[in-house]
Amino acid sequence: MCKFASLLVATDPDEGNPVNGSDRLNENQLCCQRKNTIISHIKPGAVMTSSKEDLVQRAKLAEQAERYDDMADAMKAVTEMDPNLSNEERNLLSVAYKNVVGARRSSWRVVSSIEQKSGADQQKSDTDQKKVCMLKEYRQTIEKELQDICDNVLDLLDRHLIAKSESAESKVFYMKMKGDYFRYLAEVATSEKKDEAMKNSQESYQQAVDISKNEMQPTHPIRLGLALNFSVFYYEILNSPEEACNLAKTAFEEAIAELDQLNEDSYKDSTLIMQLLRDNLTLWTSDTQAEAEDPEENPGN
Repeated sequence: MCKFASLLVATDPDEGNPVNGSDRLNENQLCCQRKNTIISHIKPGAVMTSSKEDLVQRAKLAEQAERYDDMADAMKAVTEMDPNLSNEERNLLSVAYKNVVGARRSSWRVVSSIEQKSGADQQKSDTDQKKVCMLKEYRQTIEKELQDICDNVLDLLDRHLIAKSESAESKVFYMKMKGDYFRYLAEVATSEKKDEAMKNSQESYQQAVDISKNEMQPTHPIRLGLALNFSVFYYEILNSPEEACNLAKTAFEEAIAELDQLNEDSYKDSTLIMQLLRDNLTLWTSDTQAEAEDPEENPGN
C-alpha cells in the first residue's frame, strides 16, 4: 500500500495508512517549541498527588525521555484536574497519546501483515498452524491495548474537554481528535463495531469542519490539520479517493488564496501541512489514474 501523510495534531505518524509510517510530519514540528528543561527531583508514582504544574513538568520530562506512556498518564491527570488546558498543555496531551497509540497501530499492522501471509498458505503443518494461532492471539492482544487507549482518550474528550472548551479553536482541536481516535478504532474493528466507529469518526470530523469554516481562517494550522486527517479518513477508511482528493484540494486552494495573510507565528506549521495535503493529493490522483487505466487489476473498483 502506498504511504501518505496525515496529521494528528498536527500529525498522524502514519496517516498513510494512517500511521503506517506515512505521516512523515513529526508532531514536534507542528506543536509549539518547548524548552529543553530537565526537571529533577520528580518521584516515581507521584502523578496522583502532584500539582498541575508538577504534572505538566513531568510530562515534558517524559517527552524528552521518550517515555510516552508516562507522559500520557501525567497529562490525563492534568486534564481530570482542570480541563481548561492551555495551548501548550493541549499539545502535550495530544503528542503523548499520539505516540502511545501510534506504537500500537504500527505493531498491529506488522503482525496483521505477517498473519495474512501465513494464512495464505493452504497446506500447513502442525507447526504452521500453531504459528497462525499465536499470531492471531498476539494481534488480538495488541488490538485490546489499542482499543483501551482510544477509549481512554475518547472518555477524556467527552467527559472533560469538549464540553468545557471555550474557544472555537479548542473545540475544533478536540472534535478533530475525537474523529482521529474513532478512526483508529475503525482500523482494527470488524463488522458492526467497525461501522459504528466509522460513523462516529465521520460525524466528529464533520462537526469540526462546520465550526472551523465559520470561525477559523483557511490558513489556520488546526483547520488545515483537520482537512488533512479527514481526507485520510475518506481515502483510507471509506475507500473514497474522489472525496478525499476533493477535500484535500479545496483546503489547499483556500489556504493558498490567503497565504499572504498568514500569521508569522503559524507560517511554518501551516505551510508544512499544506505540503502534506499537496503530497497526498498528488499520490492519490496518480493512484486513481493508474486504476482507471488498468481496471482488470482492480475488479472491485
